[in-house]
Amino acid sequence: MQLPVKISYRGLEKADQIDNLVLDYAARLEKFCDHINRCDVAIEQTNHTHHKGNPYRCRIDVTVAPRHELVVDEKQMNNGTHELLKKVIHDAFKTMERELRRVVEKQRRGVKTHANMRSPK
Repeated sequence: MQLPVKISYRGLEKADQIDNLVLDYAARLEKFCDHINRCDVAIEQTNHTHHKGNPYRCRIDVTVAPRHELVVDEKQMNNGTHELLKKVIHDAFKTMERELRRVVEKQRRGVKTHANMRSPK
């Protein structure tokens, strides 16, 4: 299955390098959960005042069947390079991986197996 990924930019220019990075990380999410319906990634630079730095923000919204919506929101102060933007994206996807593992484990515990039960006589 190819995970549908929607990437949006706010306050900064779209970059193919960043798109490819996001798509690579999103593809890795499928290793943790094979029933992801949607993955929306918003990358933004929220403030353009240089004396405080430019904070980058990466928000990931993932919908997992049957009824789970996971949201991760990472922020990082930047000094003008794309390296810290990559770190924010990396951190956001690592957090999402942990959340997916938690949901998948919860779903697995919720499924009871009846293989050890004897049939009534």
